[in-house]
Amino acid sequence: MSFLGGFFVSDTMNKKDHIHYIPPQGDYFTFNDEDHYLAKGMEWGLLTARSVKKELVFKTGRHEERVTLKGYQEYGIDGQFNTIVLEFDDGELTCIHPAYLKEMQSAGFAKELLSGGSTEYSAKKEVTDKATSEEATSVEKPAVVKKAKAKKAPAKPKLELPEEKVHFTASVKEFTEKMNHFTGETDEVVLFENVKIIGEAELYIGDAWCGYSKTLKKLELEEGVELEFDGKIVDKKFSKEVRYKVNNPSKLKKVENN
Repeated sequence: MSFLGGFFVSDTMNKKDHIHYIPPQGDYFTFNDEDHYLAKGMEWGLLTARSVKKELVFKTGRHEERVTLKGYQEYGIDGQFNTIVLEFDDGELTCIHPAYLKEMQSAGFAKELLSGGSTEYSAKKEVTDKATSEEATSVEKPAVVKKAKAKKAPAKPKLELPEEKVHFTASVKEFTEKMNHFTGETDEVVLFENVKIIGEAELYIGDAWCGYSKTLKKLELEEGVELEFDGKIVDKKFSKEVRYKVNNPSKLKKVENN
């Protein structure tokens, strides 16, 4: 016998007898980098800026083990709801609602399950119940939800980005802000459209974003202004539509249209 999380478990116990795996259906989002991982973890209430855990605890009434956050799937009219994709130490994947995973982190979670007569965790039931409850609060009707999902565009293929600095052309699309989860404040951001890498290895990027630095502010930019500049492009998501970020823009020049 071994002692886990306040209750005894048989060493020969097969965890698959107590876990109903619900693998992700189709593609799911993975984390772009540490900032993205922290931002989503804080959004779900699982992480804090001072406590960036690489592992969390998965519990049932008879089983407990460490798991990692593999990624997430989106659902709802605008993809505003998430289902977390967990990975066990044996590589098995399962989906779970963020609120339920958060409950699992409490010390008395397993005891509450046992006292309530439950001996196993049904991931399928939890995900289904949570999704049904949240979608029921939406102002849209179910038929509208189905219509929106049917029109959802397939994910764009990931671009092969150059590692070195390159030369760009782009147009200023919008000025906005982005939450900085490390400072707890918002940073000024400029969104670009029609971003292109020009030169020997031309590549069309589309939309991208960049911190609205003092260097950019000196140009007194306005929406619609076309620019040429040097910089580095990286895979760092601003939103579902804007996946790439321009770092360290330099040699900036406004393009005059005659």
